Amino acid sequence: MQFYALDIDKIRADFPVLARSVHNRPLVYFDNAATTQKPQVVIDALTDYYSNYNSNVHRGVHSLSQQATTAFEAVRDKVQAFIHARYRHEVIFTRGCTEAINLVAATWGRKNISAGDEILISAMEHHSNIVPWQMLCEEKGARLVVCPLLDDGSLNLEMLFSMMNSRTRLLALTHISNTLGTINPVKLITGKAHEKGITVLIDGAQALSHMEVDVQDIGCDFYTFSAHKIYGPMGIGGLYGREEVLSAMPPYQGGGEMIKSVSFERTTYNELPYKFEAGTPNVGGTIAFGAAIDYVNSIGLQTIARMEHELLTYATGRLLENPLVRIIGTSPEKASLISFMIDRIHPFDAGTIIDQLGIAVRTGTHCTQPLMDKLGIPGTIRASFAFYNTKAEIDRLIEAIGKVEEIFL
Repeated sequence: MQFYALDIDKIRADFPVLARSVHNRPLVYFDNAATTQKPQVVIDALTDYYSNYNSNVHRGVHSLSQQATTAFEAVRDKVQAFIHARYRHEVIFTRGCTEAINLVAATWGRKNISAGDEILISAMEHHSNIVPWQMLCEEKGARLVVCPLLDDGSLNLEMLFSMMNSRTRLLALTHISNTLGTINPVKLITGKAHEKGITVLIDGAQALSHMEVDVQDIGCDFYTFSAHKIYGPMGIGGLYGREEVLSAMPPYQGGGEMIKSVSFERTTYNELPYKFEAGTPNVGGTIAFGAAIDYVNSIGLQTIARMEHELLTYATGRLLENPLVRIIGTSPEKASLISFMIDRIHPFDAGTIIDQLGIAVRTGTHCTQPLMDKLGIPGTIRASFAFYNTKAEIDRLIEAIGKVEEIFL
């Protein structure tokens, strides 16, 4: 933990927004599960592209286009290395995790799901990993099956494995719950699913910023991610897919770049990864995503994980000192976020007061409304931590909760 003690001020200085005030109080940003803040190097990369070599990629022989194309494609290599994909063409750029899941549903799903088939998900899924499968099931006459959770917010693995059967065509599962913080044993689960011939998609939106991800070691068929969850810009993310699976899938959208040749009689589709990347991509955002990966690598995911685990442990202990606070999700394997409720106080009311004290937390259902319905609660207050947060900021949150209780109780 020496890194944390010696370098936190330097780390925080890399993020301009952390120096600002909200309601005349220094900002405490605990909404990292929704989106992370951006270091100056990421902001500079975006500005540099638009200031100095803004151009479309892949389609020009002039210098700016060549420079942009080189920078853009270099990020594909960075992502490949970051998630340990076997080939660079297994990395498909999308607008983010949601589009990546919809891509799989619209292409692999429409080709492989038939009436009577089952798609298996868990009760902790984000809406983005529920709604596309509901739409597909409705279109195909298939059935969406939901695995329940244990009382601590962990996945009921015994139940999950028993629900895998000859009708199950796809398992779509989050790596880390954005509401409970639960880290699922995705390698074990993927292995069990593959034994039964089930294709596996892992929603990695919350995972890449907290832990090392090796898609080959996990063994999944698809893995989705968003740059803005890992200190990059919004509007860019991607889909990892195993080469043989992607090759067998039809294109997602038609247009420029995803073709080899076009005539009025027929079209020949491009090779991977371009078959799935129709139209002008988010070039600047992609390049800035590469800068975010470089920044995270410069610190090290193992270091980040240690720093965030210390914050999680400290915050959990401080919250448990308060008899009016109930933590929702107490799995032994958790990422650095805590969802909680304050007895007799609605989360929105609490969040409003906490914001007035300069602290950004998320309140509501966190795009997991079915989970909240299962738990019988209207929502939670969620504090999600990044490596640039501090114990002193957690102390401010604890003080703010005390102020909330003074006002409402």
